[in-house]
Amino acid sequence: MKQIERDVVIIGAGPSGLTAAYELKKCGKSVAVLEARDRVGGRTWSEEMEGATIEIGGQWISPDQTGLYSLINELGIETFERYKEGKSLYRTAEGETIAYEGEDFPVAPGTVAEMNKLVQVMNDLAAQMNPDTPWDHPQAKELDMISFHHFLREHSTDDLACDNVGLFIAGGMLTKPAHTFSALQAVLMASSAGSFDNLVDEDFILDRRIVGTMQGVSKTVAERLGDDVYLENPVLKLEWSEDGVIAHGATVSVKAKKAVIAVPPNLYSRISYVPALPRKQLVTHQHQSMGLVIKVHAVYETPFWREAGLSGTCFGPNSVVQELYDNTYTGESTGTLVGFISDVDADAMWELSEEERKSQILQGIADFLGDKALEPKVFYLSDFGAEEWTRGAYATSYDLGGLARFGSVQNDNVGPLYFSSSDLAGEGYQHVDGAVRMGRRSAARIIAQLEGSSYDESYDGVAPLDKVNA
Repeated sequence: MKQIERDVVIIGAGPSGLTAAYELKKCGKSVAVLEARDRVGGRTWSEEMEGATIEIGGQWISPDQTGLYSLINELGIETFERYKEGKSLYRTAEGETIAYEGEDFPVAPGTVAEMNKLVQVMNDLAAQMNPDTPWDHPQAKELDMISFHHFLREHSTDDLACDNVGLFIAGGMLTKPAHTFSALQAVLMASSAGSFDNLVDEDFILDRRIVGTMQGVSKTVAERLGDDVYLENPVLKLEWSEDGVIAHGATVSVKAKKAVIAVPPNLYSRISYVPALPRKQLVTHQHQSMGLVIKVHAVYETPFWREAGLSGTCFGPNSVVQELYDNTYTGESTGTLVGFISDVDADAMWELSEEERKSQILQGIADFLGDKALEPKVFYLSDFGAEEWTRGAYATSYDLGGLARFGSVQNDNVGPLYFSSSDLAGEGYQHVDGAVRMGRRSAARIIAQLEGSSYDESYDGVAPLDKVNA
């Protein structure tokens, strides 16, 4: 067992942990990053399959994600626009596929009006929230006592309008059925993106992608850290006291003054803490859980849908594949589609045989785009739910009543232990932007502690620390 000493040990080499380490090192602190996997990137991950670039995990960047933009600008990483040209498709509950243009789904005018009303209700509530402190919302307890499913139906009797609006947060973001999380959790999702309008605008929230892939951001930061990143070193025991910590990896043991635990809350319990964490922290983590989503990748010889004047963007709240997008990587001649199957629908897919699962999913894509979709050259399903060091996607959220009851302690440090992940972010919640912001904030808090200085509570994690402290 290799034994080393550092100012700070970081557990987890995803975007948040790596950002924290990078900022600490730039500010003159010594670091060691211990990662359980054999790669960096956490829930961002990419592979090449049959000549096509597949982003298995997180991948998009939107205009409001200024923390992530500041990092990639510093690293010299560029972006490219997602393909958006042409008509979108909407599949009705009756099985009709309709081409449309503009923002509104091609449903009855009354349903459109009800959807717009629900969106405005969410916008108004989100405008009253500081995403960093959603538990301080003037209606926090009330909103946290009712499921998002029932909240929508309190404001509309149009079930289709409720299903369509619910799709954006339930299946599209939290990847849980709308009856399993609260209206407050849904308002946080909207507030974290600036408004509910931003969430329902796929051209905004899925605006651009990273040249070199989103995992490439983590790879670039890891290169800057060099030998301070230790892969295949899961931390299963963490000794701590007010004097410091000892993190025990598989082949490396790190003695440090502080520790950043940069894994999602559902994995906190994988670590044996000596002594145990305080009662409220232990209970809080049990109320944060991952959703479940299958990310479907289908690669074709060409992006055939473009020839028909289609963008590749498809929605069907009652379809096997609820969302579909053109996901062709920049400069590639093949055509790639990415689709999503969430929560209970994902459960049902995993119950099938591999052959039947593939058949049903491809038929679901063909229901939108025709029989050409039935014969991809690559068919791949991202399954973060089966990964030991993730166990779900995209991020954790609270059960009913959990956010108002426990949320205020989720970012509290426990002595020398600091928690950092996109799951705990306000702005950028569950996105890489939130991971970057949390990494920088954790680093700033630790630097203040180590140097005996004050921490700026207004620091939003956008500007790099060496620029803030200059």
